[in-house]
Amino acid sequence: MKPYLALLLLVASLTACARESAQTPAPGASTDASSSAAAPTVAAAAGAAAAAAASVSDVAVAAKTQQEGADTGKGADSSEIALERVAALPPEGQLPVSKWVAGTNYKVLSPAQPTDASPGKVEVIEFFWYACPHCYVLDPYIESWRKLKAAYVEFVRMPIMWGEVHRAHARLFYTLQALGKLDELHAKVFEQIHSQQDPLYVAGNEQATLQDQLRFAKANGISESDFLAAYNSFGVQNNLRKADDLARRDRIDGVPSIVINGKYESDVGMAAGPDNLIQLTNDLAASEKHH
Repeated sequence: MKPYLALLLLVASLTACARESAQTPAPGASTDASSSAAAPTVAAAAGAAAAAAASVSDVAVAAKTQQEGADTGKGADSSEIALERVAALPPEGQLPVSKWVAGTNYKVLSPAQPTDASPGKVEVIEFFWYACPHCYVLDPYIESWRKLKAAYVEFVRMPIMWGEVHRAHARLFYTLQALGKLDELHAKVFEQIHSQQDPLYVAGNEQATLQDQLRFAKANGISESDFLAAYNSFGVQNNLRKADDLARRDRIDGVPSIVINGKYESDVGMAAGPDNLIQLTNDLAASEKHH
């Protein structure tokens, strides 16, 4: 463990789950479901601490990176057009009456974005970052839902690519995916960072970051040669570019964030809890299926 880096990463996580400090969620002081459901805002003192850390750490700088042209008003899409789009659905595709409100529980993306889903399928993307405490809390809910989701839902995890630390963790994600080890080790990466306080990243040192991630891989049964081959592969580089393009296109300014079929976006705070977010995702996906 690298105590100094781990401390900086922990401080940075106060603002790391949102691109703009004004939208900072609460620090992950508790990782049980009840604490995550409340989704409180961070205290001013926490913001000041993150700002101080930003001056000495690339990790914190990445956490505060601004996204050019980002739409940061979560209520900005509660327009008549958005509501009419929902109201125009056929009866079987309508959302439960009074249960979810456009502009409050979810944003309507305008214009809607194309997806990579197969014909007849509905794409659901989770944008996340391994070092985000809120992504760590939500992950068990996503895992449970993933095993029970409707057959017409195509689920995609998409690591965010805001800065150096995000790209480093995204590269680990796609390396594990290329090795066919993602299902086995995805939760373990979260545990390594949050429970073991091992950032799997060294600010400003790509080689040291690689060695940390290689150490993790070898401890979990992956050979050095296999890991390096995947880590440096064209496929991983291509996936990193695609993730960056998609997050920019969908104007993702906070994680974890769920995008349904390129049309709707929501998160734990908007849905008022992880269980509600899962149900909202199911309802929006079902409305798209019957559209």
